[in-house]
Amino acid sequence: MKKLVFLSILMAMVVIVLGAYTRLTDAGLGCPDWPGCYGHLSFSNTTKNIETAQQAFPERPFEEHKAWNEMIHRYFASALGFLILVIFISSLFNRAYNKPVKLPLFLVFLVCFQGALGMWTVTLNLLPIVVMGHLLGGFTVLSTLFLLYLRLTPYRIPGGDARVRHYGKYAILGVIILTGQIALGGWTSANYAALACTELPICEGAWYQRLDFAGAFSIPVAENYEFGAHDYDERMTMHIVHRIGALITFLYLSWLGLRLYAAASSSLVKKLSAIMVLVMGIQIILGVSNVVFSLPVAVAVMHNAVAACLMLVLVNISYTLYRKT
Repeated sequence: MKKLVFLSILMAMVVIVLGAYTRLTDAGLGCPDWPGCYGHLSFSNTTKNIETAQQAFPERPFEEHKAWNEMIHRYFASALGFLILVIFISSLFNRAYNKPVKLPLFLVFLVCFQGALGMWTVTLNLLPIVVMGHLLGGFTVLSTLFLLYLRLTPYRIPGGDARVRHYGKYAILGVIILTGQIALGGWTSANYAALACTELPICEGAWYQRLDFAGAFSIPVAENYEFGAHDYDERMTMHIVHRIGALITFLYLSWLGLRLYAAASSSLVKKLSAIMVLVMGIQIILGVSNVVFSLPVAVAVMHNAVAACLMLVLVNISYTLYRKT
């Protein structure tokens, strides 16, 4: 089952990357219906019947490249769901101390809810809170799969490295802080606010006079949220809060990584701490590059992927510090 879980982790990472690419290429409504595309489960049938598709959804002009992006994402997400179901069934027939059942069962419920969020993303026309929830759901599926993989991995660190085991609660806090920062990034992206600030380190002009926190974290009434429904000041506020969150996350995880590296006796904890700081540095560079180069798709997609890698490292550190055997 361990190999199957590892394959599912790779698949979950691919789904996160494809989801980011779909969102960043404005293809979230590339298929205006769900689960198919313009009434067809097979995209090839849609391309053969473009006129019929356009008649069924006259409000959505058919854009083949966007529809392809959306359907490829759905195909991979469906494959991931199937793998998770197989993992759960396997856990039922191979029950043992080191083969948990609760985590696979939780994953089944989680991926079903994630599928519902994917449906609501389309049917509610990219409602920002749903889009952000869908992003967080993807990260949760990935992290839970990785936690399951660690549970299936036989290694022993006595006391979870007793010298630094008390840092376990700080590692969990790091997971919470990083989750909050990912949520802020998802909210910024879902509201098309990634280019609301074009200067560093904060924003252009008298930005502090235009902050609107109440508006930035509200959901305006709109028929369609594609390309955003907030005004510029609200989007600028979202972007600034995301940058402040990035600074807080950077300072906290840097402190945690340096403290763990200095105090740990095991090479594993030292290595994980160094990797965390390295990955976080790459993430900061990608974030700055998004602003400097006006959100190139490749860089923005990598920004999502590296955030997922950073989360996995933190999950690994937290698990290692708490695990005795």
